[in-house]
Amino acid sequence: MTDRPKLKRVLLKVSGEILGGEQSGIDRDMVEAFAAEIEEAKTVGAEIAIVIGGGNILRGEMMRRQGVKKVAADYMGMLGTIINALALQSALEARGVDARVMTAIVMEHFVEPYVWRNAVRHLSEGRIVI
Repeated sequence: MTDRPKLKRVLLKVSGEILGGEQSGIDRDMVEAFAAEIEEAKTVGAEIAIVIGGGNILRGEMMRRQGVKKVAADYMGMLGTIINALALQSALEARGVDARVMTAIVMEHFVEPYVWRNAVRHLSEGRIVI
């Protein structure tokens, strides 16, 4: 058995397509499988932050080609990211893994506003930050 290096903090950037599987939208089995992998990765003791895209929900570039203004298309893509983050948070919490979704977009009824110090606190307290 080889010793694993001790990791302090890990930032994982993944495409939203990881949650879509063979389809567009969200494939619950894919979300569950990804959550299981994150849960396993957490066992090494590292603080884990995840940045996830929203391409499985909507691609801003595609919307721009269809005549949607760039800013509106980009916002639509950001909302897809939040949808994925909430799906992942739900799957993690169902496994008993504490997770927080944070965003710079104001929508504090269901996600936390991104504040660097709060994100670091969540990480240090063992939560996954998405």
